[in-house]
Amino acid sequence: MAITATENDGVSLITDKISYDLVETDVEIITSGRGRIPAHSGVLAAASPVLKNIIEKPRKSHGGSSKRVIKILGVPCDAVSVFIRFLYSPSLTEKEMESYGIHLLALSHVYMVTHLKQRCTKGVGERVTVENVVDVLQLARLCDAPGLCLKCMRLIHSKFKTVEQTEGWKFLQENDPFLELDILQFIDDAESRKKRRRRHRREQNLYMQLSEAMECIEHICTEGCTLVGPSSNLDNNKLKAGPCSAFSTCYGLQLLIRHFAVCKKRVDGKGCIRCKRMIQLFRLHSSICDQSESCRVPLCRQFKQRGEKDKKMVEDTKWNVLVRRVASAKAMSSLSQSKKKKSDVLFKEEAEDFIRIRKTKVF
Repeated sequence: MAITATENDGVSLITDKISYDLVETDVEIITSGRGRIPAHSGVLAAASPVLKNIIEKPRKSHGGSSKRVIKILGVPCDAVSVFIRFLYSPSLTEKEMESYGIHLLALSHVYMVTHLKQRCTKGVGERVTVENVVDVLQLARLCDAPGLCLKCMRLIHSKFKTVEQTEGWKFLQENDPFLELDILQFIDDAESRKKRRRRHRREQNLYMQLSEAMECIEHICTEGCTLVGPSSNLDNNKLKAGPCSAFSTCYGLQLLIRHFAVCKKRVDGKGCIRCKRMIQLFRLHSSICDQSESCRVPLCRQFKQRGEKDKKMVEDTKWNVLVRRVASAKAMSSLSQSKKKKSDVLFKEEAEDFIRIRKTKVF
């Protein structure tokens, strides 16, 4: 579609469905720099509810031209021309978005042209830079564009030291301290969330490590591993010679168990840090274990009985939280392992079927 203004204010507007050059224009858009753009009231009213209200308002007749005059000031004349053309045919070129995207966003918000506002929000967001991010943020807040606001806030957060040096930020500090406070609050909240996520990842990693330690303790005390195992396995020389799947954790626990068995400080009551750590692991296992009667892990039954008697200990709340999270991590670990085993079995079966089919085709 094209808009062509003539000397006598005629216009030629052609779309796929209507040839507007057959209809006389009845509206004149006045722009900055005294530019004049002729248009059709029916098209403007259909595209914008704000323009519809302006057109439908009664006007005083002073003679002269019968055309209604609508003033769109404060933006370049070319931007208004692109805006009016969009109302006739919703299309924008990349060059137009690059040159007038910010102006079109403001016009689309003021005149409530939703589809243009959506396109401008996306287009301006793709072109926002460190130099203009403060100006774009101010416009986005005025134009009620939360998605664009969030994008600008994130850019300021990630490049704050560079943004601080721009003229836009200096102007903001002098003229809009409330927006500056909002930005600083957003940055502080983002940093707090980042710290919480890091702490959560560290905690989850710790729970997974403790879960793996619980599995290794059960494995050592029931099956045995390279250094430590149940007495029946040791007597019959059935101790596993090769390393297990979690050998790095398992080996450390085996050394800790061997130390626990022969430590003289623990026996004398002087206290030993390594032995205390081993006792805590035994207690944690006892809190998670649901087969204490048949469990072969040392002290499991004793801790169960003590726990039933001493339920009002000061550390019970924190301890119970630790037990629940380690148990949850253990359940998630076993679930992922079972899924992996199932996928390995399915892959093996598919491979065997493929080999069988190939053999039948050969013979």
